[in-house]
Amino acid sequence: MGFFEQKNLSVMLSAEQVAARVAALGEQITRDYVGKLGADELVCIGILKGSFVFLADLVRRIDLPLVVDFIALSSYGDATESSGVVQLTQDLSRPIAGKHVLVVEDIVDTGLTMKYLLENLHTRHPASIKLASLLEKPTKNQAGVKVDYLGFAIEDKFVVGYGLDAASRYRNLPYIGLVTS
Repeated sequence: MGFFEQKNLSVMLSAEQVAARVAALGEQITRDYVGKLGADELVCIGILKGSFVFLADLVRRIDLPLVVDFIALSSYGDATESSGVVQLTQDLSRPIAGKHVLVVEDIVDTGLTMKYLLENLHTRHPASIKLASLLEKPTKNQAGVKVDYLGFAIEDKFVVGYGLDAASRYRNLPYIGLVTS
């Protein structure tokens, strides 16, 4: 049995389901921004580390001029529940004032981390900010964060794969899986 077929994992969303949804999101984002950017590029901000796989696949499906930047936040550590304390561990490498920004996240759980980030980014005076998230747990989103481009709404279960981890493991799974033991 290979790594991708571990006994303690079950597939929630297959690699094919994820790929199809990411392609559809890329097409929707392209349609929404065509004509809005002018000579500017869309600034796609990946939230490290979890969004890197989603971000890489998504930006290849957006048919627009864009730049990619990264920001890192932490509120989990090695736990499976958000600690509620947000720490900025890496900031953007360039200003976003006057730019159209697309924040790319792996999962919106309680929404507390994303609310903090979006408020922080708004103080930098971008032309607009939209949020793309591969996953959202609507029943847990206590901060009421609005996801503009959502891959999948899921139940309140701990998931891994496609960039999401458990204590830094499983990020390289090509699907979204549930840890069953």
